[in-house]
Amino acid sequence: MAYTSKYPPFAVTVDAVVLTIREGAVHALVVTRGGEPFKGRLALPGGFVDVDEDLDAAVERELAEETGISVRGMRIEQLASYGRPDRDPRGRTVSVAYLAVSTDPREPAGGDDATDAEWRPVTWLLARRDRLAFDHHDILRDGLERSKADRFSSMMRGWPGRELPE
Repeated sequence: MAYTSKYPPFAVTVDAVVLTIREGAVHALVVTRGGEPFKGRLALPGGFVDVDEDLDAAVERELAEETGISVRGMRIEQLASYGRPDRDPRGRTVSVAYLAVSTDPREPAGGDDATDAEWRPVTWLLARRDRLAFDHHDILRDGLERSKADRFSSMMRGWPGRELPE
């Protein structure tokens, strides 16, 4: 007998806050969305989790597809889950966000459904809430706060001098 549920189905996505230091400032990896919704807006790399895919594998795949950057060698951990009912105009989605720290910030290249990928200063991104798709402003802010709160944790050991610039 097939399983039925009284709860409606929803999609699961992953989003990645990838931080690094460039030119003395904290930068985040962002992509330019190539399709709707939010076509042309900046977004954190990420996307839908395949039915038979593990969350960690999904974030690794999405980063590689959209930016050409591998998580190998990065410190990466789950940041938080985001599930506001209106976070995605396509329907109900829950996103599992990850925080990654890159000590080797390679140049990204847009791919898959991202027309471009680049490193942007976090201060610039956070000052432009309307330029970021979905709830990515909130996710980015939370990722930055976590990285500051954990500045002495194993995740932050790769930062130059182990300190985040203010």
